[in-house]
Amino acid sequence: MNLFTKVGRVMSIVIRKYSINDLEEMTKIWNYVVREGKYFPQENGLSIKKAAAFFEEQTFTGVAEEDGEIVGLYILHPNNIGRCGHIANASYAVKADQRGKHIGEKLVMHSLERAKESGFRIMQFNAVVANNKGAISLYKKLGFKELGIIPRGFKMDDGSFMDIVPFYLELV
Repeated sequence: MNLFTKVGRVMSIVIRKYSINDLEEMTKIWNYVVREGKYFPQENGLSIKKAAAFFEEQTFTGVAEEDGEIVGLYILHPNNIGRCGHIANASYAVKADQRGKHIGEKLVMHSLERAKESGFRIMQFNAVVANNKGAISLYKKLGFKELGIIPRGFKMDDGSFMDIVPFYLELV
């Protein structure tokens, strides 16, 4: 468990399976990242009803909680079907005012454990936007291998295009 100091108190980040009570805050965090237009491929946010279905259909949806507040989340699911169904994919979102506290790293580590427990053999990220230096640095630190660059593979919110970098990590 990571510990952080906040106004003289020790705070802990706990990663756990989400509950329906978390849905409103999870949806706000998810939609904020979508609206940023920098990291997620989705162009439209989720209503609470659509978010409930979306988060429920994942192999696992986890939340990062600090002192009763949801500060981040992740989704874990197969990257593909059938003969490629052993490859997992995940997406991570951290509340904007909580970034820089290593919450993303804790989410990634939890997702790797959960992926192994779910029978996945590989974690693959299809579209890490090249300007997401924090994520790229973290993935390399954790041993992910870069698969190359897809030029102009991500359309930014302003209409420009950015390279994407696929990554993978063998889990077995």
